Amino acid sequence: MGHKEVAPITALDVSVGPSLSEEEARQIFAQGEEAVVFALLSLAKLAKRQQTAAADSPSTPSGMKPIFTKLSTPKRHKKPGRSKGHPGSRRPPPPKIDEYVTHRADVCPGCGGPLQRCKQSRTRIIEDIPEIIEPVITEHTIHRDYCPTCKKQVEPTVPDALPGSTIGNRVLVLTAWLHYGLGVTLSQIIDVFNFHLHFKLSAGGLIQMWYRVQEILYVWYEEIQNDILNAKVMHADETGWRVRGKTWWLWCFTTGDATYYMIERCRGRPVLLKFFKREFQGILVSDFWGPYNAVQCLAKQKCIPHLLREMLRVQKYEKTGRSWQRFSKKLRRLLRDALRLSRHSERSAPDYASKRQRIAARLQALLERPWQDKHARRLVKRLRRHANELFTFLDHPEVPHDNNTGERAIRPAVIIRKNSYANRSEEGADMQAVLILK
Repeated sequence: MGHKEVAPITALDVSVGPSLSEEEARQIFAQGEEAVVFALLSLAKLAKRQQTAAADSPSTPSGMKPIFTKLSTPKRHKKPGRSKGHPGSRRPPPPKIDEYVTHRADVCPGCGGPLQRCKQSRTRIIEDIPEIIEPVITEHTIHRDYCPTCKKQVEPTVPDALPGSTIGNRVLVLTAWLHYGLGVTLSQIIDVFNFHLHFKLSAGGLIQMWYRVQEILYVWYEEIQNDILNAKVMHADETGWRVRGKTWWLWCFTTGDATYYMIERCRGRPVLLKFFKREFQGILVSDFWGPYNAVQCLAKQKCIPHLLREMLRVQKYEKTGRSWQRFSKKLRRLLRDALRLSRHSERSAPDYASKRQRIAARLQALLERPWQDKHARRLVKRLRRHANELFTFLDHPEVPHDNNTGERAIRPAVIIRKNSYANRSEEGADMQAVLILK
């Protein structure tokens, strides 16, 4: 007896979506099994489209994007490691030896027979930590004496710990470095100290000590901001951050030697106005994010690799025609010639100035030409807005053509975000910005 074939359902009498009511759901159920399966598949496709749309949004942090929507990492062009024939490299010997141990076999380890003693030997140096690490507990006796001039009792300051603290400064600095420098989670730090180092710590007490460290370092935190504002070249970048389960933004301003972090709920102009307390007299290197246009500075340099990656994305995932092919070819040649010109040995030579003028003329001709492709028109609109900010690196040798310095400075924060899932309070976010280490 054969099974009855049921024609697949291609449409329903009711719409399947977030506004589906209970009565409409019962109507779908009354139509039979095929209708229910079709409705569930429709809901799954709708959820997938929404997820993909959210991942394609430029405001979505990288950690929140599905892995299948990210570009594959290109293969290495160079084999890792040193080339063949390089001089050997090994761990340097320690400056001192604390203990000497002699080893001699009683019998042959192979057959168990007796051995004939020889005068041959070799040495081997092994560095290790003790099997049991015990904390050093010190009781400080603090004498109070009377000062006739001040007419009060005084006592010396104990430099080994913060006032009123029973935890030494070395432990405090080590835990802060593990959490804010290496991205080790709080629970992992507690486990290491409580079970491996035999040093009892609690999460609440450790966090309160970190708040005290923040108060001490806040003066240096403000000095870093002033040093960056006085620099000749500044790099800026931002990335997503989570605070209380909501999307905030971590901003990074760096010169390569000094880095200043800010964690704010906004990704717009108010954050930049908060950081730039005065007009910046240097050159700002950033990507094409719109709020950077509000910064008043000597000059700006936009990241060329960002532009090249945008062109690659259009080439891979968008439907393009001949107009786009011509536009992208001309723009790539222009950028490649500009990068080649930046490696010119003598920028004061007359031929350099002539080539620099030709680069500017080619850019102007590219922007004035009418393009039919919509993606070409979109990029032309962006290039017109930043025409004076694309080739600043040709006029200033100290300015790079990319924002790699800013991206490298923000990378430690991204690693910490992946490990600790950001912060659970605004106070913790403020402390994170002060204590995070590049």
